[in-house]
Amino acid sequence: MSIADIRRSYHKAVFADILRVSRPRIEGGYPNFADGSSVLSVQYAWGIVERIALPALQGQIPGQTAGSLFEKTTRDYVEASFSKLQHIRPGAWEHSCLGTAISNFVQYEHLSEIEAMLADNRALKAAFGGNYIVSPDIVIGRAPIEDAELNQDGILDKSGDTYARHTPVRASNQTNRRHLLHGVISCKWTLRNDRAQNTKTEVLNLIRNRKGHLPHIVAVTAEPLPSRLAALALGTGDLDCVYHFALNELLDAVGDANHLDAIDLLEMMVEGKRLRDISDLPFDLAA
Repeated sequence: MSIADIRRSYHKAVFADILRVSRPRIEGGYPNFADGSSVLSVQYAWGIVERIALPALQGQIPGQTAGSLFEKTTRDYVEASFSKLQHIRPGAWEHSCLGTAISNFVQYEHLSEIEAMLADNRALKAAFGGNYIVSPDIVIGRAPIEDAELNQDGILDKSGDTYARHTPVRASNQTNRRHLLHGVISCKWTLRNDRAQNTKTEVLNLIRNRKGHLPHIVAVTAEPLPSRLAALALGTGDLDCVYHFALNELLDAVGDANHLDAIDLLEMMVEGKRLRDISDLPFDLAA
């Protein structure tokens, strides 16, 4: 199955389970990932829906429910597409969107001890704050590797009992056998200023509080307004990149509308390597 096929299946799941229109376009309706108070948001969202060309069901889904379903659907897409790249990124991978705390992973396991200490000492909590342990929307973990697999080419021979005794990649070095956090995905069905800021706050937490390598940190969204995408995508030092669930269709919709400012903004984010299509995500995770 090609990435085009997996992407199409992803869109089918989104249209079946998450995307709804209030009423037909000719009657003034709009898709539920558009801001109904914004003419441009509605126009671009309809442009995406019409280009994907799948049946859009009429009705309503509560925003929180849509967000949770978007997380699950995106998790399933990432797992299906990433699994096709085992030949370049082999490993025992686990994909979860059940609110898994980062303290369950090697790079952040120390945070549970910090939180426990702060909970028992009000003075320390006042000085250092809290909320060290976040639970990202989607996490991708890799299981530590047994010595028998690591030693296929003899890298542990002779020196195996003396050297490489601290790396968590070796399962034999870990008491608790925690996974290594490989990727963190923030899913936002739509974007508002507060949601973009919440995502950036989580990212800073991940960057500052790790012990070990930084996982891939990305965001996936269906937001149709380029200006709102820019609020999350522009800048460096936090998110690796923002991925749109239908970037090709969004580019076409904005291009056909001939809104030059929006076109320029999208091109700047794409050319600046801050915005990519969902089809790019599994390949970037395998890098």
